[in-house]
Amino acid sequence: MIPLHDDVETRTFPIVNYLLIALNVLVFILELGMGPDINKFLFQASVIPVLYTGRDHALSAIEVVTTTLNPSLGFRVFFSMFLHGGWLHVIGNMWFLWIFGDNVEDRLGHFKYVIFYFACGWAATYAHIWSNPASRLPSIGASGAIAGVLGAYLTLYPRATVLTLLPLGFFTQIIRIPAPFFLGFWFLEQFLMGAMSLGVPTAETGGTAWWAHIGGFVVGVVLVRILGGARRRPVRRVEWWDEGNRRWSH
Repeated sequence: MIPLHDDVETRTFPIVNYLLIALNVLVFILELGMGPDINKFLFQASVIPVLYTGRDHALSAIEVVTTTLNPSLGFRVFFSMFLHGGWLHVIGNMWFLWIFGDNVEDRLGHFKYVIFYFACGWAATYAHIWSNPASRLPSIGASGAIAGVLGAYLTLYPRATVLTLLPLGFFTQIIRIPAPFFLGFWFLEQFLMGAMSLGVPTAETGGTAWWAHIGGFVVGVVLVRILGGARRRPVRRVEWWDEGNRRWSH
C-alpha cells in the first residue's frame, strides 16, 4: 500500500518537517558524491550494534546510558538518522515523512516536534541494538524516527483517512483507507517480521531493522501524549471525487 495523502489540514507551516526532509536529501546527495569511499564512511558514521554492546547479549539500562554519553557513539546515533542506503530507501522514508509529519508537527508545535523526532529516532536505534547485539552491519536511515511519527499520527488522528494506491499486478486501485487500518496494518507487518527476525543474523533478514520500526512506533504513541499533542483538535479536509476532471478536489 502506497499512501498518497491524508485528509487532515494543518494550521501552521511545517518548517521543521520540511527542513528534516531537505537535510536527509542533502546528506544522501553528499553520500552519492563519495563514490568508492562510501562504504568506509558508513562504517565510521553509522550505528554498528556490536560497538555498543561489546558482546553477544542485550543492553542493560546502565549500558544504554553509558553508550549514549560516549561522544563518538552518541554522534553515530544522531548522524545515522540522516544516512540512507539507496534511492528507494530515502524516497520511501521521505514520502512517509512528507505525508504524516506535517500533521504531527502541527499538533506538537515546532520545538516539541524536534524533540519528539530525535527522541523516537534514539529509541528506535537502541531497540535495534537490543534485538541485534552482536551485529557488525551498519544501521542507517530515518525510518525509526519516522515510525515514531506514524505512531503519533495514529494517536492524534484516529478518524483520519489516507488516500492509498493499491498495486494489484496489472490493476491498480486508489481507495481511501481509515488511518488506523493503514497504520495498524503497517505496524502489524513490522511486528511479525521483527518477531521472526529475533535470533536470526541481520544479513539473513535483508538488513531491515524491524525492531527499530517497532520501537520508534511505540515510543511515538507514548511520547506524543506526554508532550501534549493530543490536546488540540484536528481540522479535517473535506474532499470529493470530481468526475469531470477525474481527480480528488477539496
